Amino acid sequence: MEYSEKISLNKNGRGVWVIDPIMGCKSGLARNPNGCYSDCYSARMANIYGYDFSKIVLRKFENRQHLMSIVNEIKNIDFPFIRMGNSGDPSENWDHTLNICKTIYEYLQKGQLDLFNKISKEIVIITKHWKALNEHGCQILKDCKVCINTSISAIDKPSDIRKRLNQYNRLKKYCKSILRIVSFDFNKNNDIGLYYSKIQDDLFKNENIIDTVFRPSKNNPLVENNIINVRQEKFLNSTVLISKFRNNTYFGDCDNCLEMCGITME
Repeated sequence: MEYSEKISLNKNGRGVWVIDPIMGCKSGLARNPNGCYSDCYSARMANIYGYDFSKIVLRKFENRQHLMSIVNEIKNIDFPFIRMGNSGDPSENWDHTLNICKTIYEYLQKGQLDLFNKISKEIVIITKHWKALNEHGCQILKDCKVCINTSISAIDKPSDIRKRLNQYNRLKKYCKSILRIVSFDFNKNNDIGLYYSKIQDDLFKNENIIDTVFRPSKNNPLVENNIINVRQEKFLNSTVLISKFRNNTYFGDCDNCLEMCGITME
């Protein structure tokens, strides 16, 4: 089963409003049939509901009425931003993603002649930069108040780490650029865990970082091979298995998060 091509605005379980221009992650599943880190939550949910997460579906506005309906909903939500990259990586097709961003931004501002009363809603894009953004796309980021979260981890391939750090640093002159680190409590008594822990320590030396808690399944290779330490912790309305690098990292609903995917960072 394939995803609908009709774009939609939805509130996820953590309280974030999501509008995905792209569904599916062909590049991620090409590396691992279970998705990134052998435990992609979006890929797992897609499989449960019968969707083919390895196929890319570009989502669009059906007509102007559909567009205005979503724009009006965005104006009225009690949250400072909308997010892209929940059920697919926006970098799979940057032209399409940024066209959606530009359309939303222009209509949010339309008719707002008083600069002090413009709609203050940012767009956050979470991406692994499977495809690099060109210079024209960078300018659109600058014009449309987009915040880029570059998703990265110590267990990424060295070439991917270099690529993502390069994009994270490159985008700083165009928009708010955040390094979104999927972190792990590595077992330093394990040679592989110790190796990855040193890479992770270097990642955390960057500025404007977000620490993302990893939620593995019990049969994740990192767990089975004792590379990471895990524990049970309450998350929203259930108890989940986590690997938590820093004990003070926030882990809960997004309404109470101080970082807000980086938009509160200077």
